[in-house]
Amino acid sequence: MSQSGKSGLSKSLILKGLQCQKALWLAKNPPAFDFPTQPDLEARFAAGTKVGILAQQLFPGGTEVPYEGLSFPAQLTRTRELIDNGTQVIYEASFSFSAIFVKVDILVKDGDQWQIYEVKMGTGVKSVNLDDVAVQQYVLNGCGLSVSKAFLVHINNSYVRQGGIEVGRLFHAEEISAKVCARQQSLPEIMREFRQTMAEHHEPKVDIGPHCTDPYACDYIPYCWQHIPENSVFALRGNGLKKFDYYQRGLIRFEDLPLADLNPAQQQQVEATLKQQDFIDPLKVKAFIDSLWYPLCHLDFESFNTPIPKFDGTRPYQQVPFQYSIHVQSTAGAKPQHFEYLARPNIDPRRELIEQLLTVIPENACILTYNQTFEKGVLRNLADLFPDLAQAINLRLPNLRDLMALFRRRDVYRWRMHGSYSIKEVLPAMVPELSYAEMEIADGMAASQAYHEMCRLDDPLALAELRKAMLAYCALDTLAMVKILETLLNID
Repeated sequence: MSQSGKSGLSKSLILKGLQCQKALWLAKNPPAFDFPTQPDLEARFAAGTKVGILAQQLFPGGTEVPYEGLSFPAQLTRTRELIDNGTQVIYEASFSFSAIFVKVDILVKDGDQWQIYEVKMGTGVKSVNLDDVAVQQYVLNGCGLSVSKAFLVHINNSYVRQGGIEVGRLFHAEEISAKVCARQQSLPEIMREFRQTMAEHHEPKVDIGPHCTDPYACDYIPYCWQHIPENSVFALRGNGLKKFDYYQRGLIRFEDLPLADLNPAQQQQVEATLKQQDFIDPLKVKAFIDSLWYPLCHLDFESFNTPIPKFDGTRPYQQVPFQYSIHVQSTAGAKPQHFEYLARPNIDPRRELIEQLLTVIPENACILTYNQTFEKGVLRNLADLFPDLAQAINLRLPNLRDLMALFRRRDVYRWRMHGSYSIKEVLPAMVPELSYAEMEIADGMAASQAYHEMCRLDDPLALAELRKAMLAYCALDTLAMVKILETLLNID
């Protein structure tokens, strides 16, 4: 096994290069640019690591070659020692061939050959996964190891947890040997091309394009896209427009776009932005307001989903509610009364949550949501889970109304919404004194990550501060509905 130096390649670099060779060059030559933090990406990496460790139980008793604490040469040496000593299962086996370094999630002895198991937290096989395993097999073959079979281990999202995690049911190992072999022949030429790219002294001239987000959003989008103005063709909402075609023709800014090519919603977005115009259909707003009644309960749930189900009766990636906020107005114009719930760490919250919710929301109340599809889905799942509460839940389901519908249909549109009907854009456009901008937790993804952080914390003070931030965020979601509705009621 040869060793790869600083100028060598790795599996992740190769996959980056297959997506964009400019990204490959930038990875080796980081630009002087202030990149924003990516907490979502960090959370995904952490979840992926947890999934990978759990998948090792598919082949128990193996030996790991750790990444942390060992240099690359030491990892290669340790792997060779394990192979020479007859180890049957190796986790994170390390190899280098032609200055390409790879680690194999799970390597299993198969007679005189070996089987590769690559673990992913998705629910199926993607094209990029085949490239991933093809690089591994190419390197292993170069090191003198014969690969009999290759598998992609992914999440089985039909598995329902009951008791401890059943690893054999949570994961599905799909053989991809033939597809991987088909990708082997082109790899030597690809490697030569990538090495030439990395040897260049100047940044490759690769323009932005669909490859920037296919198969993944590239780390360097903020750098490569900095020439794109705020109000550009890419800021248009909706489908039906090949945006890169317009970009390549130099039609980038809103001012450049031929309105006749756009759908009505896009035309409205462009014209409203350029003229700083707002729009409202008073008859449709009145019809919506007339569909509401009191008591009026403004409701919002927060939920998490994970590849490894956390509680009994849940599936991978199932939305599990852990928090709600409700602002209740007994009569029109009444000061709202606030109720809230936030789960205790590491305890299935669903029974407690729905029991408390049912005491707060009267059977005859109107329930206002922002995206009722989500809230209805949560309530229906809870009704299925708790048959003794199903009647009480189902009595309330017909009472849900959706404030988002007004903005999705563009019955109300303000140019500062930037074509979006997300409450994060609608709130500051409708109620300028309120915004999510300064919130410690500012969106649903961050709230979900905060839940998992809450479950890990041991420090009582840190836990109290985090819970305070979580409650403040969810409370703003329902206060936002109160204030947006108030604005609509006061529009002449």
